[in-house]
Amino acid sequence: MKLTQLAACIATATLLTACGGSSSDSDSSVINLPNVQKVLNTNADIALAVYSDAVDTAIDLKTALATFRADPTEANLEAAKKAWLVAREPYGQSEVYRFRNSPIDSTDYSSEDGPEGDINAWPLGEALIDYVKTNSSDFGTDQIGVTANSAGINGNGAIDATHATNNDADNIIGNTSVVINADLLANTATADDEHDVIAGYHAIEFMLWGQDLNTTGNTTDGTDRDSAVKSYVFNHGGQRPLGDFVPGFDGTNTDYNANTLSHRRHQFMAVAVDKLIADLEAVRDGWKAGAAYRTAFTTVTTEAQAKQKLAEILTGMGTLSEGELAGERMQIAFSANSQEDEHSCFSDNTHRDIWLDAEGVANSYYGAYAGYDSTLDGTDNVTTRAITNGYGIDDYLRDAGKAELATRVETALTTTATHYTAIDAKARAGEPFDVLIMAANQTANNPVYKTITALNTQSALIAEIATTLGINGSVVDPDASACDTKDPLASCDE
Repeated sequence: MKLTQLAACIATATLLTACGGSSSDSDSSVINLPNVQKVLNTNADIALAVYSDAVDTAIDLKTALATFRADPTEANLEAAKKAWLVAREPYGQSEVYRFRNSPIDSTDYSSEDGPEGDINAWPLGEALIDYVKTNSSDFGTDQIGVTANSAGINGNGAIDATHATNNDADNIIGNTSVVINADLLANTATADDEHDVIAGYHAIEFMLWGQDLNTTGNTTDGTDRDSAVKSYVFNHGGQRPLGDFVPGFDGTNTDYNANTLSHRRHQFMAVAVDKLIADLEAVRDGWKAGAAYRTAFTTVTTEAQAKQKLAEILTGMGTLSEGELAGERMQIAFSANSQEDEHSCFSDNTHRDIWLDAEGVANSYYGAYAGYDSTLDGTDNVTTRAITNGYGIDDYLRDAGKAELATRVETALTTTATHYTAIDAKARAGEPFDVLIMAANQTANNPVYKTITALNTQSALIAEIATTLGINGSVVDPDASACDTKDPLASCDE
């Protein structure tokens, strides 16, 4: 989701009044400039740490992909999948820095020209990249033949239920006249419906896992996704065969496994990961000491500036909690039983996307960053850049005499964590997100339902923090989603 008028509204202190009332009505006693400075410094330190970890894990992914290309074995494919999963662990915690004109969304602290769309846009235009299967409500023919894009391909690369190839395929892998380079991948998310996403984490995910097919080798019909579940971790999700990457492999779907096409798949991933690393490095560098963005963000000399910067932090927390995570990333898929709207639908890693986004909100609140999980057991074990003695919103509220509000916020964050932990546990036990959203499972007892409502409550309390600090205007963007997250089963009127 792109920045909205809200983000522009909080971008300059002079617009605090225009976004909803007069700043003179605020309680000036809650604005303590030295304490605001500490919050900003910690918030920036966490951003630098988490984006630095994201860069490092993306570089590790590049190494794993190169090893797999040199020796395309099942073991090296699993190692590449693991590297992708690990790379998601720090990045997910960074998404709380969105919606505030920070370097992920903006290159100049004002416009909406940041690299987020190239890094993490979804749903993916998989038919533009490689062969796909259709014939179900989960992935119908409306997902192919995407012509309104800038990549110069139409995505007509489906294969039928018998696994026969479409020899007229026009996708990046199948059309060997298409040059695979960074310029090509820069043409991502150019269509209005964004069915032409071809870059970033999810493009690499699709190449490694392929579509998540049921036991008959077909796309699911929305009722049989449990028949597609395999054991956790590396062979869950999609079922792309190793032969797709082996030069000269002679198996089913022979045309797609020909020598040239296998090399093009490796080439695509190599270009995609190089672009991913470059984009992440640009974001990371904006948070380094002395960088223009960090200097502007951490410079505060007046009450108006203090409110502006606090509003930016709270907007990232509030809008991610309610509109983006609860609405766009959970309720749309949950209420519609739509696997195609699942965030990491190829790898069945959506349970981690949910956990990590919510954890990032808590990081900003508590002024802490525990590191990331490199073993994929659910525990943060890489603590090289961990921040444990920061000054967060919780400290600020208590020092301002608002302990009661701080306690209510912390209770809400704990409730949210209880429910997303339950989603994670379900996935590890064989019920990933795409199974939890099946019609038969759409009840108020579902941890997906409970997490959505918990995030709604959490976002309301984040908004209350803003009001308490005398910040005018909403820090929970009402246009971030068309979902009513008070009712997770209600359809989202897109």
